[in-house]
Amino acid sequence: MTLTALRRVSQLFFFVILVYGALFMTTFYSSDKLTQAYPALTCAYDKSGGDYCVLIPMQHQMDHRVAGLFNGSVEAMQALMPTVITIVTFLVLVVLLNKAFCGWTCPLGFFQEVLTIIGTKLGIRQIKSLDIETVRKIRPIKWLIFVFLIFLFPILTGLGFLGHELGSAFCSICPSRIMTTLAVGDTSQLYVSSLSWGYMTLSLIADFLFGLMIALALFVRQPFCRICPMLPMQSVFKNLSLFRLVKNGSSKCDTCGNCVKACPMDIYEIQESAENRNITFADCTLCGKCVEFCPDDDVLALKYTKFPLFSSSQEYFKKRNKLDRDFTKYKWFGSSK
Repeated sequence: MTLTALRRVSQLFFFVILVYGALFMTTFYSSDKLTQAYPALTCAYDKSGGDYCVLIPMQHQMDHRVAGLFNGSVEAMQALMPTVITIVTFLVLVVLLNKAFCGWTCPLGFFQEVLTIIGTKLGIRQIKSLDIETVRKIRPIKWLIFVFLIFLFPILTGLGFLGHELGSAFCSICPSRIMTTLAVGDTSQLYVSSLSWGYMTLSLIADFLFGLMIALALFVRQPFCRICPMLPMQSVFKNLSLFRLVKNGSSKCDTCGNCVKACPMDIYEIQESAENRNITFADCTLCGKCVEFCPDDDVLALKYTKFPLFSSSQEYFKKRNKLDRDFTKYKWFGSSK
Protein backbone atom coordinates (compact mmCIF):
# COMPACT_ATOMS: atom_id res chain seq x y z
CA MET A 1 0.00 0.00 0.00
CA THR A 2 1.31 3.44 -0.91
CA LEU A 3 1.41 6.33 1.54
CA THR A 4 -1.28 8.12 -0.49
CA ALA A 5 -3.54 5.05 -0.35
CA LEU A 6 -3.04 4.82 3.42
CA ARG A 7 -3.80 8.51 3.78
CA ARG A 8 -7.00 8.22 1.78
CA VAL A 9 -8.15 5.31 3.93
CA SER A 10 -7.59 7.61 6.91
CA GLN A 11 -9.46 10.45 5.19
CA LEU A 12 -12.40 8.21 4.32
CA PHE A 13 -12.57 6.85 7.87
CA PHE A 14 -12.62 10.32 9.40
CA PHE A 15 -15.06 11.57 6.78
CA VAL A 16 -17.52 8.89 7.88
CA ILE A 17 -16.88 9.58 11.57
CA LEU A 18 -17.02 13.37 11.35
CA VAL A 19 -19.92 13.62 8.92
CA TYR A 20 -22.05 10.62 9.90
CA GLY A 21 -20.60 10.03 13.37
CA ALA A 22 -23.64 11.27 15.23
CA LEU A 23 -25.58 8.34 13.79
CA PHE A 24 -23.75 5.84 15.99
CA MET A 25 -21.71 7.89 18.50
CA THR A 26 -24.58 9.53 20.39
CA THR A 27 -25.72 7.57 23.44
CA PHE A 28 -27.71 8.40 26.54
CA TYR A 29 -24.51 9.43 28.33
CA SER A 30 -23.04 11.48 25.48
CA SER A 31 -26.19 13.15 24.18
CA ASP A 32 -25.37 16.40 25.97
CA LYS A 33 -21.83 16.46 24.52
CA LEU A 34 -22.27 15.27 20.94
CA THR A 35 -24.83 16.67 18.59
CA GLN A 36 -27.70 14.30 17.83
CA ALA A 37 -28.18 15.85 14.40
CA TYR A 38 -26.21 15.11 11.27
CA PRO A 39 -23.50 15.77 10.40
CA ALA A 40 -21.36 15.60 13.53
CA LEU A 41 -18.70 18.10 12.37
CA THR A 42 -20.66 21.30 11.86
CA CYS A 43 -21.94 24.33 13.68
CA ALA A 44 -25.01 24.43 11.46
CA TYR A 45 -27.10 22.45 13.93
CA ASP A 46 -25.55 22.47 17.38
CA LYS A 47 -23.57 25.55 18.42
CA SER A 48 -23.00 24.28 21.97
CA GLY A 49 -21.40 20.96 21.03
CA GLY A 50 -17.72 20.16 21.26
CA ASP A 51 -17.32 18.38 17.96
CA TYR A 52 -16.28 21.17 15.63
CA CYS A 53 -13.17 23.07 14.58
CA VAL A 54 -11.28 25.57 16.73
CA LEU A 55 -12.24 28.52 14.52
CA ILE A 56 -15.81 28.49 15.87
CA PRO A 57 -15.02 29.12 19.57
CA MET A 58 -12.28 31.58 18.60
CA GLN A 59 -14.78 33.81 16.78
CA HIS A 60 -17.34 33.44 19.56
CA GLN A 61 -14.82 34.37 22.25
CA MET A 62 -13.52 37.37 20.33
CA ASP A 63 -17.11 38.62 19.96
CA HIS A 64 -18.52 37.89 23.42
CA ARG A 65 -15.45 37.80 25.67
CA VAL A 66 -12.41 39.67 24.38
CA ALA A 67 -14.47 42.58 23.05
CA GLY A 68 -15.93 42.94 26.54
CA LEU A 69 -12.43 43.36 27.90
CA PHE A 70 -11.94 46.46 25.74
CA ASN A 71 -15.19 48.15 26.71
CA GLY A 72 -14.98 47.14 30.36
CA SER A 73 -18.13 44.98 30.42
CA VAL A 74 -16.22 41.75 31.15
CA GLU A 75 -13.48 41.15 33.73
CA ALA A 76 -10.05 40.12 32.45
CA MET A 77 -10.18 36.58 33.82
CA GLN A 78 -13.66 35.97 32.46
CA ALA A 79 -12.68 37.43 29.09
CA LEU A 80 -9.36 35.69 28.57
CA MET A 81 -9.67 32.30 30.31
CA PRO A 82 -11.95 30.66 27.69
CA THR A 83 -9.65 31.84 24.91
CA VAL A 84 -6.59 30.56 26.75
CA ILE A 85 -8.25 27.17 27.25
CA THR A 86 -9.16 27.02 23.55
CA ILE A 87 -5.63 27.93 22.46
CA VAL A 88 -3.97 25.50 24.91
CA THR A 89 -6.25 22.66 23.78
CA PHE A 90 -5.49 23.45 20.16
CA LEU A 91 -1.78 23.70 21.00
CA VAL A 92 -1.81 20.17 22.44
CA LEU A 93 -3.32 18.83 19.22
CA VAL A 94 -0.80 20.75 17.09
CA VAL A 95 2.12 19.48 19.20
CA LEU A 96 0.92 15.90 18.78
CA LEU A 97 -0.23 15.98 15.14
CA ASN A 98 0.85 19.31 13.63
CA LYS A 99 -0.89 19.84 10.27
CA ALA A 100 -1.88 16.20 9.87
CA PHE A 101 -5.51 17.21 10.48
CA CYS A 102 -5.52 18.95 7.11
CA GLY A 103 -3.82 16.21 5.12
CA TRP A 104 -5.17 13.13 6.87
CA THR A 105 -8.55 13.87 8.49
CA CYS A 106 -10.24 17.05 7.19
CA PRO A 107 -13.53 16.14 5.41
CA LEU A 108 -13.38 19.22 3.19
CA GLY A 109 -9.82 18.44 2.10
CA PHE A 110 -10.87 14.89 1.25
CA PHE A 111 -13.89 16.18 -0.69
CA GLN A 112 -11.63 18.39 -2.82
CA GLU A 113 -9.26 15.50 -3.52
CA VAL A 114 -12.17 13.34 -4.66
CA LEU A 115 -13.33 16.11 -7.00
CA THR A 116 -9.84 16.36 -8.51
CA ILE A 117 -9.78 12.58 -9.06
CA ILE A 118 -13.18 12.82 -10.75
CA GLY A 119 -11.91 15.63 -12.96
CA THR A 120 -8.91 13.54 -13.95
CA LYS A 121 -11.01 10.50 -14.82
CA LEU A 122 -13.46 12.62 -16.82
CA GLY A 123 -10.58 13.84 -18.94
CA ILE A 124 -10.73 17.44 -17.76
CA ARG A 125 -7.40 19.11 -18.47
CA GLN A 126 -5.57 19.41 -15.17
CA ILE A 127 -3.43 22.30 -13.98
CA LYS A 128 -0.64 20.22 -12.45
CA SER A 129 1.00 23.15 -10.67
CA LEU A 130 0.28 26.84 -10.28
CA ASP A 131 3.19 29.09 -11.20
CA ILE A 132 5.17 30.60 -8.39
CA GLU A 133 3.87 34.14 -8.91
CA THR A 134 0.25 32.95 -8.67
CA VAL A 135 1.07 31.01 -5.51
CA ARG A 136 2.67 34.07 -3.93
CA LYS A 137 -0.40 36.17 -4.70
CA ILE A 138 -2.76 33.58 -3.21
CA ARG A 139 -0.84 32.92 0.01
CA PRO A 140 -1.66 36.20 1.82
CA ILE A 141 -5.41 35.59 1.42
CA LYS A 142 -5.55 32.96 4.18
CA TRP A 143 -3.73 35.33 6.56
CA LEU A 144 -6.16 38.15 5.74
CA ILE A 145 -9.10 35.81 6.41
CA PHE A 146 -7.44 34.66 9.63
CA VAL A 147 -6.81 38.18 10.95
CA PHE A 148 -10.01 39.87 9.82
CA LEU A 149 -12.70 37.17 9.91
CA ILE A 150 -11.47 35.20 12.92
CA PHE A 151 -10.26 38.05 15.13
CA LEU A 152 -10.85 41.64 14.01
CA PHE A 153 -14.46 41.47 12.74
CA PRO A 154 -15.76 39.50 15.77
CA ILE A 155 -14.07 41.95 18.18
CA LEU A 156 -15.50 44.97 16.33
CA THR A 157 -18.91 43.25 16.40
CA GLY A 158 -18.65 42.78 20.14
CA LEU A 159 -17.77 46.46 20.51
CA GLY A 160 -20.80 47.44 18.46
CA PHE A 161 -18.96 48.81 15.42
CA LEU A 162 -20.12 46.06 13.06
CA GLY A 163 -23.37 44.15 12.63
CA HIS A 164 -24.09 40.93 14.49
CA GLU A 165 -23.68 38.88 11.31
CA LEU A 166 -19.92 39.56 11.30
CA GLY A 167 -19.47 38.06 14.76
CA SER A 168 -18.93 34.70 13.08
CA ALA A 169 -18.18 35.82 9.54
CA PHE A 170 -15.96 32.91 8.58
CA CYS A 171 -18.45 30.28 9.75
CA SER A 172 -21.06 32.00 7.60
CA ILE A 173 -19.01 31.50 4.43
CA CYS A 174 -17.14 28.26 5.26
CA PRO A 175 -17.69 25.65 2.50
CA SER A 176 -17.43 22.83 5.06
CA ARG A 177 -20.76 23.86 6.59
CA ILE A 178 -22.50 23.49 3.25
CA MET A 179 -20.61 20.38 2.16
CA THR A 180 -21.17 18.39 5.35
CA THR A 181 -24.88 19.18 5.48
CA LEU A 182 -25.39 18.38 1.79
CA ALA A 183 -23.61 15.07 2.40
CA VAL A 184 -26.53 13.99 4.60
CA GLY A 185 -29.17 15.24 2.19
CA ASP A 186 -29.87 18.53 3.95
CA THR A 187 -30.03 21.57 1.66
CA SER A 188 -30.94 24.06 4.41
CA GLN A 189 -27.46 25.61 4.48
CA LEU A 190 -27.47 26.36 0.76
CA TYR A 191 -29.66 29.46 0.77
CA VAL A 192 -29.84 33.22 0.34
CA SER A 193 -30.70 35.00 3.59
CA SER A 194 -33.28 37.77 3.71
CA LEU A 195 -32.67 38.81 7.32
CA SER A 196 -30.58 41.84 6.36
CA TRP A 197 -28.20 43.08 3.69
CA GLY A 198 -25.28 41.81 5.76
CA TYR A 199 -26.67 38.31 6.13
CA MET A 200 -27.70 38.27 2.46
CA THR A 201 -24.18 39.26 1.39
CA LEU A 202 -22.56 36.55 3.52
CA SER A 203 -24.96 33.87 2.27
CA LEU A 204 -24.29 34.85 -1.35
CA ILE A 205 -20.53 34.72 -0.72
CA ALA A 206 -20.94 31.30 0.91
CA ASP A 207 -22.91 29.89 -2.03
CA PHE A 208 -20.52 31.40 -4.57
CA LEU A 209 -17.42 30.17 -2.70
CA PHE A 210 -18.83 26.64 -2.42
CA GLY A 211 -19.67 26.52 -6.12
CA LEU A 212 -16.32 28.03 -7.09
CA MET A 213 -14.49 25.47 -4.93
CA ILE A 214 -16.28 22.59 -6.68
CA ALA A 215 -15.56 24.01 -10.15
CA LEU A 216 -11.89 24.72 -9.41
CA ALA A 217 -11.28 21.38 -7.65
CA LEU A 218 -12.07 19.53 -10.88
CA PHE A 219 -8.81 20.78 -12.38
CA VAL A 220 -6.84 22.52 -9.60
CA ARG A 221 -5.61 20.68 -6.53
CA GLN A 222 -6.95 21.77 -3.13
CA PRO A 223 -8.33 25.20 -4.13
CA PHE A 224 -9.96 26.11 -0.81
CA CYS A 225 -7.15 24.67 1.32
CA ARG A 226 -4.89 27.37 -0.10
CA ILE A 227 -6.97 30.10 1.61
CA CYS A 228 -8.22 28.19 4.66
CA PRO A 229 -7.46 30.09 7.93
CA MET A 230 -6.82 26.81 9.73
CA LEU A 231 -3.32 26.76 8.20
CA PRO A 232 -2.25 30.09 9.76
CA MET A 233 -3.73 28.95 13.08
CA GLN A 234 -1.55 25.84 12.95
CA SER A 235 1.50 27.67 11.62
CA VAL A 236 1.79 29.76 14.78
CA PHE A 237 2.74 26.61 16.72
CA LYS A 238 4.12 24.32 13.99
CA ASN A 239 7.73 24.48 15.20
CA LEU A 240 6.64 23.01 18.55
CA SER A 241 5.15 19.91 16.95
CA LEU A 242 6.53 16.40 17.27
CA PHE A 243 5.31 15.51 13.77
CA ARG A 244 7.12 17.27 10.94
CA LEU A 245 8.43 17.16 7.40
CA VAL A 246 12.24 17.09 7.41
CA LYS A 247 14.68 17.58 4.56
CA ASN A 248 18.27 16.37 4.57
CA GLY A 249 19.34 17.32 1.09
CA SER A 250 23.09 17.82 1.49
CA SER A 251 24.71 16.58 -1.73
CA LYS A 252 21.97 14.03 -2.52
CA CYS A 253 19.32 16.52 -3.68
CA ASP A 254 19.78 17.68 -7.26
CA THR A 255 16.72 20.03 -7.15
CA CYS A 256 14.89 17.96 -9.75
CA GLY A 257 11.60 19.60 -8.76
CA ASN A 258 9.62 16.35 -8.37
CA CYS A 259 8.67 17.30 -4.82
CA VAL A 260 7.12 20.58 -5.97
CA LYS A 261 5.25 18.91 -8.82
CA ALA A 262 3.81 16.35 -6.38
CA CYS A 263 2.89 18.90 -3.72
CA PRO A 264 -0.87 19.69 -3.92
CA MET A 265 -0.19 23.11 -2.38
CA ASP A 266 2.62 24.03 -4.82
CA ILE A 267 5.20 24.80 -2.13
CA TYR A 268 8.23 25.71 -4.24
CA GLU A 269 10.44 26.13 -1.17
CA ILE A 270 10.57 22.34 -0.70
CA GLN A 271 13.24 22.05 -3.38
CA GLU A 272 15.55 24.58 -1.72
CA SER A 273 18.73 23.34 -0.07
CA ALA A 274 18.33 22.17 3.53
CA GLU A 275 20.28 19.83 5.76
CA ASN A 276 18.37 17.99 8.48
CA ARG A 277 15.88 20.84 8.86
CA ASN A 278 12.18 21.02 9.58
CA ILE A 279 10.53 22.26 6.38
CA THR A 280 6.89 22.09 7.48
CA PHE A 281 5.97 25.32 5.72
CA ALA A 282 2.86 27.35 6.47
CA ASP A 283 0.97 25.85 3.51
CA CYS A 284 2.08 22.27 4.18
CA THR A 285 -0.63 19.75 5.11
CA LEU A 286 1.81 16.89 5.81
CA CYS A 287 0.23 14.76 3.10
CA GLY A 288 3.65 13.28 2.35
CA LYS A 289 3.35 13.35 -1.45
CA CYS A 290 6.65 15.20 -1.78
CA VAL A 291 8.32 12.36 0.12
CA GLU A 292 6.70 9.76 -2.12
CA PHE A 293 7.91 11.38 -5.32
CA CYS A 294 11.43 12.24 -4.20
CA PRO A 295 13.78 9.96 -6.20
CA ASP A 296 16.65 10.07 -3.72
CA ASP A 297 17.18 8.01 -0.57
CA ASP A 298 16.39 9.73 2.75
CA VAL A 299 16.34 13.27 1.36
CA LEU A 300 12.77 13.89 2.55
CA ALA A 301 11.06 12.24 5.50
CA LEU A 302 8.00 12.45 7.69
CA LYS A 303 9.30 12.22 11.24
CA TYR A 304 7.79 11.96 14.69
CA THR A 305 10.36 13.53 17.01
CA LYS A 306 13.60 11.97 15.71
CA PHE A 307 12.02 8.79 14.41
CA PRO A 308 11.33 8.56 10.65
CA LEU A 309 7.83 7.33 9.83
CA PHE A 310 8.31 7.40 6.07
CA SER A 311 11.39 8.34 4.04
CA SER A 312 12.04 8.88 0.36
CA SER A 313 13.79 6.14 -1.58
CA GLN A 314 14.69 5.34 -5.17
CA GLU A 315 12.92 1.98 -5.07
CA TYR A 316 9.67 3.40 -3.72
CA PHE A 317 9.80 6.31 -6.19
CA LYS A 318 9.96 3.95 -9.18
CA LYS A 319 6.98 1.93 -7.98
CA ARG A 320 4.98 5.00 -7.00
CA ASN A 321 5.67 6.79 -10.27
CA LYS A 322 4.47 3.77 -12.25
CA LEU A 323 1.25 3.54 -10.23
CA ASP A 324 0.59 7.23 -10.81
CA ARG A 325 1.07 6.88 -14.57
CA ASP A 326 -1.22 3.85 -14.66
CA PHE A 327 -3.90 5.72 -12.72
CA THR A 328 -3.96 8.71 -15.06
CA LYS A 329 -3.68 6.58 -18.21
CA TYR A 330 -7.30 5.41 -18.26
CA LYS A 331 -10.34 7.64 -18.28
CA TRP A 332 -13.95 6.87 -17.51
CA PHE A 333 -15.04 8.22 -20.91
CA GLY A 334 -13.11 7.82 -24.12
CA SER A 335 -9.99 5.84 -24.84
CA SER A 336 -6.71 6.09 -22.98
CA LYS A 337 -4.00 8.31 -24.38
